[in-house]
Amino acid sequence: MPALDPHDPSSSDPLLRPMQPKSDQLRRAIWLVAWNLLCRWTPTPLHRWRCFVLTLFGARLGPRNFVYPSARIWAPWLLETEDVVTISRDASVYNVGGIRIGSHAIVSEGAFLCGATHDFHDVNFRLVAKPIIVGAYSWICARAIILPGVECGEGSVLGAAAVTSRNLKPWTVYAGNRAVELGERKRSDRGKV
Repeated sequence: MPALDPHDPSSSDPLLRPMQPKSDQLRRAIWLVAWNLLCRWTPTPLHRWRCFVLTLFGARLGPRNFVYPSARIWAPWLLETEDVVTISRDASVYNVGGIRIGSHAIVSEGAFLCGATHDFHDVNFRLVAKPIIVGAYSWICARAIILPGVECGEGSVLGAAAVTSRNLKPWTVYAGNRAVELGERKRSDRGKV
């Protein structure tokens, strides 16, 4: 029996076939090289520079965003933010299905926004991408995880290390793995978009 070649798109083993076309793989490779050469090493205060580089690769960003050098954004061309959005240190934005982040929202240190999964019932282990929406004034706390297709309502809070696969109600606080509702969040006068 011949050895399976993981780079052969006609491979009989679906787990050895690439999930994306070569053109997408090349685009991502160029993006990763650019981020590492132009942004990853930059001092923290150079948020404008990193946002500029993201827009060169198709990101649609609000005028005042704060993207940290150690943040990982899978595909800037699938990222949209409003004004005053923070994507903090070591945050991962795996935005295969697209991610939209509203005004004044914060994605804290080490948070993971996971916009894709695989259909484990499918023999081909098909990639399933779904969009994520993080509403205005939301806070995704440190090491929290948002799974594909989730919408975080305006002002919602997902506590540290919490995991959600369900939508979060506006102005509500959640914590735990699986995230459960803890109560309402007090609205500020500024919390009106």
